[in-house]
Amino acid sequence: MEVSTRESLEEIQNFKGKYPRQIWSLFFSEMWERFCFYGMRGMLVFFMITQLNFAEKEANLQYGATQAFVYAFTFIGGLFADKILGFRKSLFWGGILMIVGSLFLAADPHQYFFFGLSFIIIGTGFFKPNISTMVGELYRDGDSRRDGGFSLFYAGINLGAFLGGYVCVAIGKGYMLSSVISEPHRWNVAFGLAAIGMLASLINFHFTKRHLGPIGLKPGHPDAIVKTKALPKWVEYAVYALTLIFIPVIQIMVSKTQYTDYFMYTIGPLTLLYLFYEMSQVTKEERKKLIAALVFILFSIIFWGIYEQSGGSLSIFAAKHLNDSLLGAVTLDPNGVNNSGGALFIIALAPLFGLFWIWLGKRKLEPNTIIKFGLGFVFLGLGYYVLFATRLFAHEGMTSLDIFTLALLVITVGELCLSPIGLSIMTKLSPARLQGIMMGMWFLASAYGQYVAGLIGASMAEAKEGSSLADNLVTYTESYKQLGLYSLIAGVVLIALSPVVRKLMGNVK
Repeated sequence: MEVSTRESLEEIQNFKGKYPRQIWSLFFSEMWERFCFYGMRGMLVFFMITQLNFAEKEANLQYGATQAFVYAFTFIGGLFADKILGFRKSLFWGGILMIVGSLFLAADPHQYFFFGLSFIIIGTGFFKPNISTMVGELYRDGDSRRDGGFSLFYAGINLGAFLGGYVCVAIGKGYMLSSVISEPHRWNVAFGLAAIGMLASLINFHFTKRHLGPIGLKPGHPDAIVKTKALPKWVEYAVYALTLIFIPVIQIMVSKTQYTDYFMYTIGPLTLLYLFYEMSQVTKEERKKLIAALVFILFSIIFWGIYEQSGGSLSIFAAKHLNDSLLGAVTLDPNGVNNSGGALFIIALAPLFGLFWIWLGKRKLEPNTIIKFGLGFVFLGLGYYVLFATRLFAHEGMTSLDIFTLALLVITVGELCLSPIGLSIMTKLSPARLQGIMMGMWFLASAYGQYVAGLIGASMAEAKEGSSLADNLVTYTESYKQLGLYSLIAGVVLIALSPVVRKLMGNVK
């Protein structure tokens, strides 16, 4: 039974101050879910190479495939939430699936690797887009504080990413708790921690629901924001049943990367056709806003294709080409820095960015969303040029962790300009009944970015086979320079398109 509403939507949205109080509870639910997800993400490539004996090229392709399916299923999760489950039930169902998948991996990560990942992939699809949509519904249309709220929420995402990204892989590799966890059980414990993080997320959300008013209720509920006819109960149960039936299919598709190619060639066009159908059912002004949203979505594919080298080629680069000294004073695992360094910078900078946007907004100086997107590309490109510069500090194929960390900082500034604002703009430009679907589209674009990232990383690994360590470094850094150039070009093009996109956005700022 749904929790009865205690506040109206108007009361929730008429909050005083910079942030609605409900955002803090959603912050912690998302933080623990991201602990689970980024714990897995941080372990994938290293575990596949060292424990499953994958070649580097194969590991990159497998990483891209796994991540692509994760984000592709956010579209499906958003669709089911909009039409059948509602955001709350969708979130809970996704969390349960993620816990089950993590427990399979904790039991035997070598035997159940792809089976456990299949649960996590589908679970993330049900969880991820819907909690972001609920954050958007805490704000009225046109509320200038929305971008600041999403920046704060993004800090929660990255607090979980920082903790999970470092702790899980550090335990698996024996950098943490090695005196109390025997070597044969380290990876079991590492994957088990992800399940504990997801459980904490669901417990927190259970106590959050009473403060959300009508936000996230299933379609057909008397208090739901969008009024629709209630569906038969069996439709909800059918979604749960079909999810479980589909698990073995996902396992096959994820374990064989050629199926990823078929999937990605199919899901994008089909999704666009469905969106075009939905666009034919809305008003002219709503249709213009959805076209603007598509521009952001298409450019985000380029962004994530470049950015997401962090989980693939940069993971290998960190393991093979970075020293372990930071500022000459601290010894750190380079892979740990790669997995969690960017998240740490976001924790520090996201609240400041949120306050900065609010400060500029009050003085009517805040750049529009298109300019923010363009700046995101510019800083991403500059960050990859810093990665290219690591070759200037190299000796016999080993280079500076300091310069690498500086690159992560610059890239993080670009991410803060684009990603939290991207979440926000999807909720601004989407009609209420398409909120979940458009948030899913945003993450589907990330899926294509992840897919492209895997292909790029695999090409780097293929090119360096049989080369010396110094030659490998040159191959990687030359590729990063090219990616930096592509990012800068995309940023300039997007800023040039700003007047056209701004017109399509209408009254959305």
